[in-house]
Amino acid sequence: QVQLVESGGGLVQAGGSLRLSCTASGRTWSNYAMGWFRQAPGKEREFVAAIRWSGDSTYYADSVKGRFTIFRNNRKISVYLQMNSLKPEDTGVYYCAARGRGYIDTTPSEYDYWGQGTQVTVSS
Repeated sequence: QVQLVESGGGLVQAGGSLRLSCTASGRTWSNYAMGWFRQAPGKEREFVAAIRWSGDSTYYADSVKGRFTIFRNNRKISVYLQMNSLKPEDTGVYYCAARGRGYIDTTPSEYDYWGQGTQVTVSS
């Protein structure tokens, strides 16, 4: 079992930045691929970014490419999402997820563990 706790959400103006953090506990997690997803009101949960267990491979949704960066620190058992040039359409609840198979996937159902989510609101 892996427990994930997100932090770092908040209210920011368009063009601003936020850094989300996700800290894991429980089973050894260094072999897990990690992903960030988000869900806006009335919409389905969507993929944002993911990083391979080794940290040497990342993948981003087209909507955030060039603005968001995912990285991890396995010693601190954490993964981060640096979000720059935020837009109102980035608003939503952001979730951290862990995938035991170690390789990147963009499908929510492929992830085994989820955090409780953190709210990000971008005002125009």
